[in-house]
Amino acid sequence: MSRKAYGIDFGTSMIKIYRKGQGVLLDEKNVIAVADRKKVIAVGNEAYEMFEKAPVNITVSYPVKCGVVADIENMQALLDTFIGQLNSRQLFGGREFYVAVPNDITEVEKRAFYDLIANSNAKAKRIWIVEKPIADATGAELDVTTAQGVMIVDIGAETTEISILSLGGIVLSKLIPVGGSKLDETIKLTVKKKYGLVIGDKTAEGIKKQLACAVLSPTESMKVYGRDVVSGLPTEMEVDSDMVFDSITEHLTTIIDAIKVILERTPPEISADIIDSGIYITGGSSQIRRLDELISGETGLRVNLVKDPENSVVNGMGKIMEDPSLSELAFSLKQANYSA
Repeated sequence: MSRKAYGIDFGTSMIKIYRKGQGVLLDEKNVIAVADRKKVIAVGNEAYEMFEKAPVNITVSYPVKCGVVADIENMQALLDTFIGQLNSRQLFGGREFYVAVPNDITEVEKRAFYDLIANSNAKAKRIWIVEKPIADATGAELDVTTAQGVMIVDIGAETTEISILSLGGIVLSKLIPVGGSKLDETIKLTVKKKYGLVIGDKTAEGIKKQLACAVLSPTESMKVYGRDVVSGLPTEMEVDSDMVFDSITEHLTTIIDAIKVILERTPPEISADIIDSGIYITGGSSQIRRLDELISGETGLRVNLVKDPENSVVNGMGKIMEDPSLSELAFSLKQANYSA
């Protein structure tokens, strides 16, 4: 295994790069700002600052949608820009790359992640694929190489991936289009309907982080700023946690229903393991208050919130790169295996 190895997690919301032996080199928003004639203005956190504020001649977008690469050209430009920045700081120069991909997507969609690195300025000599549920569990310090069954639920920005793992592989997996961004969108719509206030995505995300709770709790409130629907003028208004609870309940129910579907299909012997160990939840959107309590109440199982849930995938790839005994958890794609 190469000394100079890098792991890349192309998340819907964040892009993260891990260097073997050094840890996470890059942890920024997976956002790109492009001007007319496809000139890259900014990437990452800098581009995110422009989101919802850019003039008409600058397009700010997320190249990854629902866990897959939706805009190959912009994603390639974003990756090459970050590689250039790391090279300028003498932090780059590896030739072996690991890339995390969702399991429940098509082979063509998986191939797109591989091609991003193969066609980048990184000049990769070898590219390994790690399935995200495997990386998630490894980053959560779970042993997925044994016959002990593990259930992990990754609640991300636009998707939730529910997986059953055993013997270094995926027994069952389901990817649903529900994540933190869906909650933000619903909060935006509810604020507009209930308060007559138009708010942006960033404000909706702030409301979610401060007020969202998976079970009904004592009412809290916060001040937000937006545009009044009637007057069209900027205004300040107070929103409460009861409104947020009503907004997100349906989506949380969708996640729980998907968990129940996977549990119903799980082989009995693995079900026994899950009863003993419980369900592990990870991903940035798993940090909604008392979500573990809600899932536990609906399934009757213990729920474990993974430590550092936002970085479990990239940390898992780091462990796979650094521990030779885990090398079997990564595999290589061959050109011959794929045809459009």
